[in-house]
Amino acid sequence: MDFQLLATAQGSNARAGEITTAHGSIPTPVFMPVGTVGSVKAVHRHELTDDIDAPIILGNTYHLYLRPGTELLRRAGGLHGFMGWNRSILTDSGGFQVFSLSANRKLKEEGAWFRSHIDGSKHLFTPENVVDIERVIGADIMMALDECPPGDSDFSYARKSLDLTHRWLARGWKRYTETEGLYGYNQAYFPIVQGCTFPELRRESAKFVADLGADGNAIGGLAVGEPTEVMYDMIEVVNEILPVDKPRYLMGVGTPANILEAIDRGVDMMDCVMPTRNARNGMLFTSRGIMNMRNKKWADDFSPIDPEGTSYVDTAYSRAYLRHLFISQEILAMQIASIHNLAFYLWLTREARKHILDGTWTVWKREMIQRVTNRL
Repeated sequence: MDFQLLATAQGSNARAGEITTAHGSIPTPVFMPVGTVGSVKAVHRHELTDDIDAPIILGNTYHLYLRPGTELLRRAGGLHGFMGWNRSILTDSGGFQVFSLSANRKLKEEGAWFRSHIDGSKHLFTPENVVDIERVIGADIMMALDECPPGDSDFSYARKSLDLTHRWLARGWKRYTETEGLYGYNQAYFPIVQGCTFPELRRESAKFVADLGADGNAIGGLAVGEPTEVMYDMIEVVNEILPVDKPRYLMGVGTPANILEAIDRGVDMMDCVMPTRNARNGMLFTSRGIMNMRNKKWADDFSPIDPEGTSYVDTAYSRAYLRHLFISQEILAMQIASIHNLAFYLWLTREARKHILDGTWTVWKREMIQRVTNRL
């Protein structure tokens, strides 16, 4: 993997760059659609490429390990071959999913024991076997196994959790450097900065992670219950230490405003289930604000979903028609809304990149924050 930093905005830490993997170029900043089980919910592959133009999507190690399983993925030539996707893929290590199974998992020095949400069977994730699983999946960028502590953790728990994450990271990094990809191309491995909401722990973790010299680095354990301003503070603390010449990935964040604020603080890569999850419930994000498509106010509004044309569906379907589909409980409503929201998120990061490059980032970002947080 290669990363080129092309510009930094004046008076800001916002950056424009380009990541290159074996499966193509990724202009940054970039939003990455979440395809947990090898599928971005309600969105076809050709829509991801031709309409949304996503250069990279996510898969999840926990879910893909349980189903369809590593043996089938190996026979398919990895996730790229299995789902017919010829662009880049990043895989989360499954650490967050194990964290969310608090009632059905136990953290030990050896790794994380958990029970499958599918059939209750017992499994163990170790730093080493997660690398092995991600090798089989074939992701261009693999994430290290970590523990994601709750946002309201006290210092004692956060301290113990971080120490365990660092010990796991050392083991995972060793396994990564001792193994190679299975499908004829190199895979990058991103360590994850943790430390909850404690600046001293975040700085310690960022230093530990930076010293590995990995191809890129991730910021985890945020947007898990802590106040938004605290999240922004932790991003600033971490990015003062993470290398400037490596991409920075903020995991699992968030709203359009979160994304703009993260970019402003030096983040290059982001992902979140919000665009598709909220779309399925009738919430649309647009360049003029947030819309609840079930509201009666849209019943006879025949204008495009987003008049600024931030997605290909804007001129094809009116607000009135989309509301009708939601009220009628038509599956097409969820598909149109999902495509729109993803297209908007990709549009937003592409516009951010353009304004960073042309020197108008600060003014544009200030205006867009007001617009995207508006309730229509």
